[in-house]
Amino acid sequence: MEERLWHKHKWPATVKKSLDYPDEPLFAMLDRTADEQGDATYTIYSGIHHSYREVRESADKIANFLASKGIGKGDKVAVFMPNLPHYPPVFFGILKTGATAVTCNPQYTSGELQFQLKDSEAVALVCMDHQKFTPIAYEAAKGTGVKTVIVCGVKAFLPKVKAVLGGLLGKIPKSPSYEEGTVFYDDIMANYEPKPPDVSMNPSEDLALILYTGGTTGTPKGAMLTHSNIYANVIQIDEWLQLKADEDSPPEKLARGAEVYIGALPWYHSYGLTLTMIASVYIGAAVICIPDPRAGKPPLTDMLSDIAANKGTILHCVPALYAGIVNHPNVTGFDLSSIKACGSGAAPLPPELAKNFEAVTGGTLFEGYGLSETSPMTHANPSLRATRKFGSIGVPIPDTDSVIVDLESGTTELPQGEDGEIAVRGPQVMSGYWNKPEETENVFRTVNGQRYFLTGDIGHMDEEGFFVVSDRKKDMVNVGGFKAYPREIEDILFEHPAIAMAAAIGVPRENDPGNEFVKAFIVLKEGKSATPEEIIEWCKEKMAGYKRPREVDIVDSLPLSAVGKVLRRELRKAELEKRGMA
Repeated sequence: MEERLWHKHKWPATVKKSLDYPDEPLFAMLDRTADEQGDATYTIYSGIHHSYREVRESADKIANFLASKGIGKGDKVAVFMPNLPHYPPVFFGILKTGATAVTCNPQYTSGELQFQLKDSEAVALVCMDHQKFTPIAYEAAKGTGVKTVIVCGVKAFLPKVKAVLGGLLGKIPKSPSYEEGTVFYDDIMANYEPKPPDVSMNPSEDLALILYTGGTTGTPKGAMLTHSNIYANVIQIDEWLQLKADEDSPPEKLARGAEVYIGALPWYHSYGLTLTMIASVYIGAAVICIPDPRAGKPPLTDMLSDIAANKGTILHCVPALYAGIVNHPNVTGFDLSSIKACGSGAAPLPPELAKNFEAVTGGTLFEGYGLSETSPMTHANPSLRATRKFGSIGVPIPDTDSVIVDLESGTTELPQGEDGEIAVRGPQVMSGYWNKPEETENVFRTVNGQRYFLTGDIGHMDEEGFFVVSDRKKDMVNVGGFKAYPREIEDILFEHPAIAMAAAIGVPRENDPGNEFVKAFIVLKEGKSATPEEIIEWCKEKMAGYKRPREVDIVDSLPLSAVGKVLRRELRKAELEKRGMA
């Protein structure tokens, strides 16, 4: 790796600038760990532990079943589940057939899920056995190429007493009905041998994952991540995350088999998938499966209880969740002293929040940066308190280069300190967008003879090589770390029979400016009527919770450009002025 500005100042002395990456598929990581420490715990759910050997065996059975259905290299299998213990064996089982996983947000409505199934050309769908999720999966699969639906029940992963009691009282989630052709996860485990097919893989070209993102335009598109992309990012992160046992000790990487990851971030997204579910495999760590981090009374209680009971050590989250932990009324009643290190991303991390969190847990909290298109991590602050910089996203991690380019062409590197678009290159950067060559071409540029990915984020590099994001992707709304795109929300609002025009913006929350909510401005059709409350209620059936407008204003007109484009920036400016936040 060429010497860059960030290598000359606060680059950790024990972190290599360039690394070696194995030329093998991602599932080889699971196989190796299962061979070397098969009895070690991989997943923890409701107090039940499953070892790496057990998870590999389950993954091999899934692969055998999928292969028996003719599913293999080039096929796509969608996963529509929260963070359940089924997720790792399903994910790795898909990869073991040579097929590609398509991870889907379990908060999606049937229409949103159906778009992904159609666009990705998925042939199978895996979902949770649930009164809500399963019917949505069935409805979404209609009119798509999905021929097989695998339903995963939680009963087999519960303690026997809890399973029996939950079954008697009707507390175990279960679909109200099952459609013909449904295959149950438990039946696959009972009836198939752990014999995956023999497939020939090219890790640098074969896709492990298609991950849907709004990108910089808001149009949903699938980022194509190869086995090598994700594998490289896991190794980069492992090298970067180094901690001191005490002030006098040198920083060291996380020890194999000694950590417990806290699976609070959703695994359908690359942040939770790569940095928790897969990264834990690389070092043989356990991972606590947390389907809903906000569960409990008051919210987050169940997660805090899990962390305390299982002595969780590594947590990757968004600022909104860290704030929720700090502000939990009973937080001091939980022993969180096992927490060592925490990464923060997806939204700006307020310095005061980091300090308050560290005071509560004793762990070190540092900010990083990445995108779905980059597996995801590209930048991070050092994981040592003495060298991190609050207010920055850190420096490029090993084998990652980043430049600031001009906003017009994206081909000219700007001087240090000048604002422009952040561009990155490295082994973790995607190969492109699924079936969208023009979109792919639009986000890559040649700078100084090298191919860079344009992030769509505006920022600059300081005098020590730390990067600072000074503006957001155009129009994107950050809702607790989830990315909501106005165009997609507006498209759905236009389906309402009374709406003539619609515009959506993000409004910062008063007590948490880095976190936003969606507000919609509506122009009604002539002769039609609807109240803000009615529109908000209508949205509940049409879009995921974080996308739904929390506020709706009925207006006579919207500000338009000369070509008739809604000027969201003017709406946002006026809204902030009205709230005294401009």
